[in-house]
Amino acid sequence: MSKKQDIMAATLDLIHEEGLQSVTFSKIFKKANVGSGTVYNYFANKEELVNAVYKEARTHMGEYLLQGYDPEASLYERFKCLQLNRLKFGIDSPKEFLFIDSFSFSPYISPELRNMGDALHSSDVVISLIVEGQKQGIIKEMDPHLCHQLIHGIISSILKGYYIQKYPLDEVQVQQVLEASWKAILV
Repeated sequence: MSKKQDIMAATLDLIHEEGLQSVTFSKIFKKANVGSGTVYNYFANKEELVNAVYKEARTHMGEYLLQGYDPEASLYERFKCLQLNRLKFGIDSPKEFLFIDSFSFSPYISPELRNMGDALHSSDVVISLIVEGQKQGIIKEMDPHLCHQLIHGIISSILKGYYIQKYPLDEVQVQQVLEASWKAILV
């Protein structure tokens, strides 16, 4: 890992462990095992660093969402693929998932970054799927972004319970979550 990646990983770890407000550059220097000059070579301030961590996490999530996605599959199969991938991302990358979930609406994240989506345009794929389903009369008529937030919220809530070991997520439960999130937006 490069020094820049070490700094970003240390920042994500500290945010996860202590919360954003408690993270200081001195803690980052120590956790990443770098000097202050090294951090300032890459980031002018804490806000710039946090935004870089956020952008990287969103890009990683976007890559996950589109794994195995077949634009020719049925609407239902595409939906299941996207939701399953969102769930898998949360299981495989809990720190990144929680960071994105907690800070997507934070004033700490720049509006440009918050609204840019991700490099792979996975959020555009989700919105397009919702709009397509609405045109077919399958998905409820509501603002597509609100609908997207609804299905993201279901996965987010399930993952938070999973993280605190409230329940396991075996194959049966995963399928139940996918079905419930699909039914939540059906007409």
